[in-house]
Amino acid sequence: MTRDVAIDQKAAEVLDVRDLGVADYREVLSLQQRLNQQRQAGQVGDTVLIVEHPPVITLGARRSANKLLVEPDELTRRGIDVVEIRRGGGATAHNPGQLVFYPILHLQHLGLGASEYVRTLEAIGIDLLARAGVAAERKKGFPGLWTGGRKIASIGVRISRFVTYHGMAINICNDLTIFDAMVPCGLDGVEMTSVEKETGRPCDVGSLKMQLVPLLREHLGEPRR
Repeated sequence: MTRDVAIDQKAAEVLDVRDLGVADYREVLSLQQRLNQQRQAGQVGDTVLIVEHPPVITLGARRSANKLLVEPDELTRRGIDVVEIRRGGGATAHNPGQLVFYPILHLQHLGLGASEYVRTLEAIGIDLLARAGVAAERKKGFPGLWTGGRKIASIGVRISRFVTYHGMAINICNDLTIFDAMVPCGLDGVEMTSVEKETGRPCDVGSLKMQLVPLLREHLGEPRR
């Protein structure tokens, strides 16, 4: 399931980046939980998992923000899994063509607080989307990224004993109709978009994955001074 992104040895000692390809959400969640526990125990270093998921809707810890618009039986018929998890935020969706990354990091080691960490994830997304030709921005009070009033990236994190898991999902060329089955992040009236929709051009997820790796190292690879 795992194939490591090609990196130099010196960088590998700082941040372990793993490309999981297209992988089942539940399997990747289990891997995150194991790595989180191992990072807490000092058995592994900081790690980031990069992945695409088969169609799945995840329900966050904030129950009031988990708003499904389709009955579970209908979601099953459509081949969309539903998973309840304990990250922050409300319901969101993943499917192929969406680039997801899950950092398992010790925030004390990096010198980051929780709010600064979320802003760092947003900064990584802004830089990556700029390389894809999309100008993205933050919206105060709403973690994630927006462009032209439309939401293009979502963030949901959990921190256990200073170690993070869950992370960020950026819509690249995925089928956006999956979001019609829910109220994304519990935000009524929000319109979801993607790089492909914004630029009107085909977009290669693999190419953006490779561009994401140096951004992860730049923003998360070394402790803050």
